Amino acid sequence: MVITSESHHIDGSFRPSHSRERIPVVDPATEETFATIVDGDAADIDAAVRAAAAAGSDWAALEPSERAGHLRQLADAFEGRAEEMSRLVTRQNGTPISVSRAMQAQVPLNYRYFASLADRLVTEEPLSTSVGDTLLRREPVGVVGAITPWNGPQPLIAWKVGPALAAGCTAVIKPAPETTLDAFFFAEIATEAGIPAGVLNVVSGGRETGATLVGHPLVRKVAFTGSTAAGRAIAAACGRELKRVTLELGGKSAAILLDDIDLDAFRPFVASACSPNTGQTCRSLTRVLAPRSRYDEVVEAVADALRGIPQGDPNDPANFFGPLVSARQRDRVETYIELGRREGARVVVGGGRPDITIGFYVQPTVFRDVTNNMRIAREEIFGPVLVVIPYETEDEAVALANDSEYGLGGGVFSTDRDRATAVARRIETGTIGVNSASFPMEAPFGGVKNSGIGRELGPASLDPYLELKTIFRST
Repeated sequence: MVITSESHHIDGSFRPSHSRERIPVVDPATEETFATIVDGDAADIDAAVRAAAAAGSDWAALEPSERAGHLRQLADAFEGRAEEMSRLVTRQNGTPISVSRAMQAQVPLNYRYFASLADRLVTEEPLSTSVGDTLLRREPVGVVGAITPWNGPQPLIAWKVGPALAAGCTAVIKPAPETTLDAFFFAEIATEAGIPAGVLNVVSGGRETGATLVGHPLVRKVAFTGSTAAGRAIAAACGRELKRVTLELGGKSAAILLDDIDLDAFRPFVASACSPNTGQTCRSLTRVLAPRSRYDEVVEAVADALRGIPQGDPNDPANFFGPLVSARQRDRVETYIELGRREGARVVVGGGRPDITIGFYVQPTVFRDVTNNMRIAREEIFGPVLVVIPYETEDEAVALANDSEYGLGGGVFSTDRDRATAVARRIETGTIGVNSASFPMEAPFGGVKNSGIGRELGPASLDPYLELKTIFRST
């Protein structure tokens, strides 16, 4: 049975779409088309944006502590439906269910964190100035267009919707076509949690739907996570209209293994840091920089770790690697694997498809004898493909890590934490771990160079959603 969605979620309820165009939704583990969604048009976007704008004044008028209460109710409601959400996400994008559950477990924590920021939000404060009495006000920007990807859909919605609502903004979400059903499910949860009608709206569709949302004159802030190419187009469109924009884009991050590395301690990071979510994570540490004196040892350790990670049906909790999200993504990854061979790199493990007859699977792959000028070392593959690059000195390792158009993530691994921290300070990136694969939601996350503009999470995450107004008064 094919689930057919004929509606968008606008102004608190599902409304029939104006567009008659449809997009299939395919289960990447079975290759079955199990749903269709609407490819929204300008009329659909306009209805959603106008609903958000109409709800804006009442939502903004609430005390920040009242909005915090709504966010906590949303967190509670989401928590109660997290298992359903996990299974729905896995069916849409092939994320292994154990990974999907871990992702959904973070979402209520995110909303509660943004609620805590709303509680601390000072909307007006006095300033002492040389010309008299001055008031500084913080006011919501207005309607936010949130455009989210398929690889971690609910956390990345939370990173945008959470601070927007805390600041007093309303939102229109345009999810990726591959993960739209979970966005509609989220809208249902939000409505059940008491989020007022119009504050959150969801319009499904493809690239043109997103472009229409970005260009709508009532949208005053765009928050986007996705490819660098799409981010450039969105930044250009926002620049023409002088709209605020935050962009979290691609990456080709480096894991720098210093010469004192304990390889047994590093092994777990091959899955959690270098190739999480079957390599479909923008901050993955897909370039492993290894000291030449230990190069063969590092290659074998990385390859052996990857060999030992089970791949298969994403609904089986035993599997840590699943399929890629689509046939197109599988083709892209396989093209890069063949390109790596032609460039002169050698496959140590993987390099083909596993013995699974149905589904968009690619074997986790490790390349050795890689130089940093090869395309497999410079371009984002977005699949379970790791390259191991040798270096002679610590300075060369830093130079190789920084020789990239990207700067989203990174990691330095050593038995000497202070030494690793000193190296981390030299890396041109927005976020970097020292012997760690996780980052705290209480700290900013985002990229430099072609990895984006602005930050999400952390105490400053409300700032892009707030306008500053100065009221100066004579004494």
